[in-house]
Amino acid sequence: MATFLYRLGRLAFRRRRLVLLAWIAVLVAAVIGVSSVSGSTTDDFTLPGTQSQQAIDLLEKEFPQASAAGATARVVIEAPDGQKLTSAAHKHEVESLVAELRKARQVASVTDPFTAGLVSSSGSIAYAQVTYAVPQADITPAASDALHEVADKGEKADLNVSLGGNAVLEEEESNAAELIGLLVAAFVLVITFGSLVAAGLPLVSAIVGVGIALCAITVASSFVDMASNAQTLALMLGLAVAIDYALFIVSRYRTELREGHAPEEAAGRALGTAGSAVVFAGLTVVIALAGLSVIGIAMLTTMGLAAAFAITVAVLVALTLLPATLGFTGTRVANGRLTTRRVRAEQHGRRVTMGVRWGRFVTRHPWKMLLASVVGLGVLAIPALSLRLTLPDDSMAAPGSTQRVAYDTLSKGFGPGFSGPLTIVVDARDSDDAKTAATDTSVMLDGLDDVATVRPPVFNEAGDVALITAVPSSPPTSQETVDLVADIRDRSGVVEKDSGTQVMVTGTTALNIDVSAKLGEAMVPYLAIVVGLALVLLLLVFRSVLIPIKAAAGFLLSVVATLGVLVAVFQWGWLKDVFGVDETAPIVSLLPILLIGVVFGLAMDYEVFLVSGMREAYVHGAGPTEAIVTGFRHGARVVTGAAIIMISVFAGFLLDDIALVKSIGMGLATAVLFDAFVIRMTLVPAVMTLLGARAWALPRWLDRLLPNVDVEGEKLRRVLAEHDRQTRIPAQSDQEPTAPAPLG
Repeated sequence: MATFLYRLGRLAFRRRRLVLLAWIAVLVAAVIGVSSVSGSTTDDFTLPGTQSQQAIDLLEKEFPQASAAGATARVVIEAPDGQKLTSAAHKHEVESLVAELRKARQVASVTDPFTAGLVSSSGSIAYAQVTYAVPQADITPAASDALHEVADKGEKADLNVSLGGNAVLEEEESNAAELIGLLVAAFVLVITFGSLVAAGLPLVSAIVGVGIALCAITVASSFVDMASNAQTLALMLGLAVAIDYALFIVSRYRTELREGHAPEEAAGRALGTAGSAVVFAGLTVVIALAGLSVIGIAMLTTMGLAAAFAITVAVLVALTLLPATLGFTGTRVANGRLTTRRVRAEQHGRRVTMGVRWGRFVTRHPWKMLLASVVGLGVLAIPALSLRLTLPDDSMAAPGSTQRVAYDTLSKGFGPGFSGPLTIVVDARDSDDAKTAATDTSVMLDGLDDVATVRPPVFNEAGDVALITAVPSSPPTSQETVDLVADIRDRSGVVEKDSGTQVMVTGTTALNIDVSAKLGEAMVPYLAIVVGLALVLLLLVFRSVLIPIKAAAGFLLSVVATLGVLVAVFQWGWLKDVFGVDETAPIVSLLPILLIGVVFGLAMDYEVFLVSGMREAYVHGAGPTEAIVTGFRHGARVVTGAAIIMISVFAGFLLDDIALVKSIGMGLATAVLFDAFVIRMTLVPAVMTLLGARAWALPRWLDRLLPNVDVEGEKLRRVLAEHDRQTRIPAQSDQEPTAPAPLG
């Protein structure tokens, strides 16, 4: 692979104009594609095999008029202070709004607050439940606009109207997070390279790659149901890894130039060495993200595949467009005019680098550094024992948004459970007395402590399937509501045994609980798959048994510590004001799985880049401890810069008002911080110092079985060294020395 990448780098360098035009054509085509389609996103879930999905399927068959799979909206209406909606004037306005809603596009049914008992005891708050004939993904902009027009009409009538439910489309998000991340990344790149030209190349390649990926994802959303946060995740990861990968390659290119190689040769060698690590790191992230599809949840699948596509584009850009742009800059990339006197002294060997000093410090105190790392992360991981999972709902919407206002108004008027009612389906098709079974179920529900109200059963035309709505006393994301759903399902077994009637709990709240439970159950098997993949890949790369085990253990430690921090901030509320967390809630159930997949790839990225330098030094005769320090000399500065860039890009999303985006940003930033600086820069050299030469041991029988993938380009370096010796044969005394010929 290293030899192929070496030739690819030289080819892209030579054919730079053609490569640049090709990528510009791809970008233009992607932009044209976006302008010609109307993509849409969704947060709908289907969960085959669960009781909630089974009940939804039955409702679609027996209550087609209910549109069980259709999108829903809650139009929440509040009278001005000191007034009531039951007054003649306000009642007329509310009924007029309901009439407008019933005429709106794609609407299947609308409940009148006054006839359905959806007016608060104070008479000041009411809501109309709107059910659409199509799922959320098929809601048209015209239907969404009609909903907002009704809200505007209510506002003009001096009523406070807000909208909730999954039929309400999200507003466009701010680009502040991406801009802040880019600015910080630019600053770090300038500090790392000391050159505006060198710093600009990773940013340009990242912007091109992310732009193409996001346009393609938008086009794809016109043909498949795309999760609403898929683009955000793709942007977040694509931007961070694209800058990182370009940083690795540009850094190696500058090193090759300083060693006296011509620019084209330097580009080939940079791609053959650092490019191999980029391919490996990108492959691990893509596999981990694409692996999310095996969990069986469509929303998670689209998020994983969209992010994996963005990573793939980032790798392709780094391997082709970046060496082409290096061809336009030539040796100017190596001119570090903005570097400090200390950095220039380090580059010329007159001063020991900070990375070398840190490496020597760790290798002198391995036990202390190992214990400090493990104990520190272990303490941070303790809150993870209290991890609870949920799915985002209107309570996690941005403060001030119409969804959040609707949720808060409903909670004030009816109690926190009204935003997440439970739908109880009584399937009495095998029972002799369906009405008695439904009545018994209603009595059972009414006797539960955490049930606020139970509405009378509604039967289908055949009279053998009943629909009962129960409103919990607690919020939809609370543990009390989770326990209530479990309690109803436990008690339904008694009803089924006595009357042959099956009682099922469904609705958005129950479906969210089932999804969270499934994701929680899938977390450990998925983690085992990812760790197993890490062990195999690192075994191939480093041809060592102990290094992969050490790397996987460090990865696990950084993940659980990150989950502990997330629980402490978002679930317990520690430092929530510092991080702008408006309200504590369980962790979004998608986050731990995403965290595992993403951090795995990033951890292997830093592991390969740092440890490959150590292995190279060890193979060339350095002692185990000396090899560790040598690896830090070549890789610490780049890994540090790359980690700071990633942390900055991810942390920028803490400024987002949406709880899911905020938690993803914080989770990824924290994970990179722990993995790069605590695990890779501290725990790894400490463990390798204690292991000594045993760190690189590999049984002979296993050595014969494993293929040599040559990720760090060791074979390529040997071939190039031999090639250089052959092309530098002394010429005749009256002739000039022969210039080295290119390989291949």
